[in-house]
Amino acid sequence: QVKFVESGGGLVRPGESLRLSCAAPGFAFSEAIISWYRQVPGQARQWVATIIPGGDTRYTDSVKGRFTLYRDVATNAAVYLQMDNLKPEDTGVYYCQEYDSTTWGEGTQVTVSL
Repeated sequence: QVKFVESGGGLVRPGESLRLSCAAPGFAFSEAIISWYRQVPGQARQWVATIIPGGDTRYTDSVKGRFTLYRDVATNAAVYLQMDNLKPEDTGVYYCQEYDSTTWGEGTQVTVSL
């Protein structure tokens, strides 16, 4: 099982944007189902979005229209979660994971606050 490296988090104000990256050297992202999850302290990880081979995507209702999940088509070396119009409730540690994997990376912290 692959351990991905998440990056791109930070501290932003409501309405701003971030782009998170999920990478793993040599991993064929175009052939995998990749999901993003968010975890807030004291709560279970929550599913945010999924991309499947072929590029179809699914999103949890709270991020529809604001988040976009896509692959790096040129390199097939990463997937990205473009997060626009961020809200305080988007705050948390974001993780990416391959479908049916039990391995988690370190995550990347996103904080949306005034």
